Amino acid sequence: MPNQTFSPLAFPSADVDAASTSISDIHPDILRTHILTRLDGPALASAACTSSELHRLTAEPKLWSAICHSTWPSTTTPRLHALISEFPDGPRSFFSDSLPRGSNHSETSTSSPTSPATYCHRRHLPPELISAVDIYYRGEMIFSKVVETETVSGWFRCSPFRIDMLDPKDVVPTPIKFPIGEGNACRELGEDLTLSWIVIDGAGRRAMNLSSYRAVKVEQHWLSGEVHVEFGTVLGGEKGTAAEWVKCGIAVTCGGWEGGNLQVREVNLQVEDMDGTFLDGKDSLVILERAMEGKKGRKGRKRLNEFMEKKRERKEMKVRREGTLDMMCLAFGFFGFATLCLCFLFR
Repeated sequence: MPNQTFSPLAFPSADVDAASTSISDIHPDILRTHILTRLDGPALASAACTSSELHRLTAEPKLWSAICHSTWPSTTTPRLHALISEFPDGPRSFFSDSLPRGSNHSETSTSSPTSPATYCHRRHLPPELISAVDIYYRGEMIFSKVVETETVSGWFRCSPFRIDMLDPKDVVPTPIKFPIGEGNACRELGEDLTLSWIVIDGAGRRAMNLSSYRAVKVEQHWLSGEVHVEFGTVLGGEKGTAAEWVKCGIAVTCGGWEGGNLQVREVNLQVEDMDGTFLDGKDSLVILERAMEGKKGRKGRKRLNEFMEKKRERKEMKVRREGTLDMMCLAFGFFGFATLCLCFLFR
């Protein structure tokens, strides 16, 4: 719509100063129902800082509840809807906790992490984790689900941490056309596919988003043709170990295309250290719970790339070290064999 400029001459009975209207002159009902409801979360938060009146109006829980539901359809489930209302500031604080923080957001605290043993002794770990996952393709939702995971059993705490959103036999049809063999197809899919993975501590009323929002890597398996899309974030682990920084990796596996459409077959979350070892449930739970308390560490695609680079360097160093040890073993073996031969020759 072109901009229109109204002249004071069009209103001969009105004073020129009367043409200027401030935000306080607009009826609160108009602001609440026709303006604020059209804003997204960040814009609504910015509006709250402009005046005391807008701050009061934007504190309405229904506004933030509607934003949470439109941003993450998984939050409309009765269990999550009731749980979100019990957060310290209701849906507003849940939205703030769960908004993905990519590389264009400011970094959070990277203070020295606390060891898992110290943290477990100081605080009880949550009895369950709730995962709310939403996947979009070009702005259209293709997957939305909530999974509750118990965290108190010995099996969970001793086994490698992994949360699966789909059963092995389940598949989710998508409208994604994926021409096989074209070099740009994977890159385009990485740009068009977005994912949100909110992990919620229901007992502590805390939440955080573990996704990088957009994919950090897209690969197609050369044999099976399956497409693997990776999201994730980097969190602080235990200082002085391979888990000083850990990657919460989210993997989406697509395949079984019929008629040219991909099907989602796997959506899972795992926690991995810089040696490529998957952490068990107990250590992963400690890291996630500590991150939700505020030490969210390093996030975004840039930090994930840094993590992968450090992981590659550690792997190369390990290979070089093992190669040196192998050479030394061969040298000592050859020297021992030569000495033994000389002993037999001069007997």
